[in-house]
Amino acid sequence: MNYEQLKPLLEKQDDKIYVVNFWATWCAPCVKELPYFEKIGSEYKSKNVEVLLVSLDFPKQVSTKLIPFINKNNIQSEVVLLDDFNEDIWIKAIDATWSGALPATLIYHKNKRKFYEQTFDYETLENELKQFLN
Repeated sequence: MNYEQLKPLLEKQDDKIYVVNFWATWCAPCVKELPYFEKIGSEYKSKNVEVLLVSLDFPKQVSTKLIPFINKNNIQSEVVLLDDFNEDIWIKAIDATWSGALPATLIYHKNKRKFYEQTFDYETLENELKQFLN
């Protein structure tokens, strides 16, 4: 998926709150925090929260690294692979303050958006999400 294909997933105008995590299997802090995103996805599903995991893994390693990782860890959230070599364009398009470092997270609901270039523990992630819940 390139950025043009991903972009609509970052701009939905429905009633859901979206938690979009940018990660990769080669990023240790990303892997460490993934269970917190999974927990948010399952615990807040009834509150119209949806988690999207955007993998920045290397395309040639999808079948050897990414898919086995998803299966081994029983990842329930939707996972998409962002395979777009125009990083200079899409990193700034996602958030002007983003250096491109991982992990990074975008939480949005309609026109309210907040971007985080940091790692999360569960409590911090949940507290950020609660700012979007009515």
